[in-house]
Amino acid sequence: MGLGHPARVPRRGDRRRAGVSARFIGSEIYRASSYGPDHPLRIPRVSTVMDLSRALGWLPSGRYVASPRAKPAALETWHRPDYIAALRAAETAQEVSAATRDRYALGTAANPVYPEVFRRPATAAGGSMMAANLLQAPGRVFNPGGGTHHGMPGRANGFCYLNDPVLGILTLLRQGAQRVAYVDIDAHHCDGVAHAFAADPRVACISTHEEGRWPRTGALDERGAGNLWNLPLPRGSGDAAMAFARDAVILPVVAAHRPDAIVLQCGADAVLEDPLSGLAMSNNAHIAVLDGLRPLCERLMVLGGGGYNPWSVGRLWTRVWAALDGHDLPDRLPAPAEHVLRGLSFPGNRMGRNPPEPWFTTLADPPRPGTIPADLRARVDELAARARAWV
Repeated sequence: MGLGHPARVPRRGDRRRAGVSARFIGSEIYRASSYGPDHPLRIPRVSTVMDLSRALGWLPSGRYVASPRAKPAALETWHRPDYIAALRAAETAQEVSAATRDRYALGTAANPVYPEVFRRPATAAGGSMMAANLLQAPGRVFNPGGGTHHGMPGRANGFCYLNDPVLGILTLLRQGAQRVAYVDIDAHHCDGVAHAFAADPRVACISTHEEGRWPRTGALDERGAGNLWNLPLPRGSGDAAMAFARDAVILPVVAAHRPDAIVLQCGADAVLEDPLSGLAMSNNAHIAVLDGLRPLCERLMVLGGGGYNPWSVGRLWTRVWAALDGHDLPDRLPAPAEHVLRGLSFPGNRMGRNPPEPWFTTLADPPRPGTIPADLRARVDELAARARAWV
């Protein structure tokens, strides 16, 4: 079944009446696995979103889909067979040789070997490929375990063993999508996705990310085949900077591309409290980007990504699900949801010693507008001028 041209989507309040469905793809594998006690991904993330959404009554069985695990043959549509074999062998042996570590970046501090080192990323990849399958019909699909945008064809990279956004986009294209818009608002540049599609005009790849932050790619002048749109944000950028980028670059580029499907990587590490970035947004900034994208296409895939503070990740991604499925936020969370947040811990980080009360009782952050630096205005103006001339 091929994908047709996009139609304007009804806004939030009438989504169910119009028959546009939302689905949440999850798995219990995220609850039971960890990268290890000293890794930034030692914290619970997807399981928190699942538990919060259920505690709020937002995740009935009809909305939830268990993620399949992608088979090696499916992963090899982009990843090299020798790398997939090495990743599977690392899980079986729970160790790698020095040669394997050097060749595939497995068993490093960033990409450790842990008990589910193949099964967990293969589940995230299977979720994004399933999301693409579900989007053969109009709808919205959330795969919070996805968003591993650094993975490369033949090696792990930046906590990412596989690249589920690439695999999801390739699935959309195989199903007949003529154009896909990929929007990435993680604090770190989507180097793996850019690598995959730099020469493919069918995919417009738009990334906002912190300037100078690892992997130190995504410069303003990196254009690929004209389809790469990079906007490095100065350290300390808040909600106003993201709103400026959204209105002047993200939404115009997506609209000009006329996509059959949109993929949004909604990494939570641009939020002020995240320990691995220097950006200063509230989670309102992410929801505003999502709200802006929703009317532009009737097929929308939203993925997780970065995010290393358990409270900010869980609250933000639960808000994403609320926005996708049409739920209003309570002023104060009911006791079962509050219990989920009070049960989290953040070992080894000072923010875990005395978390502020709103992290337990609310989902929405207070606004953090900040300022729009002059150099950001100049960058946006350059991209906006390019967007006006882009076909």
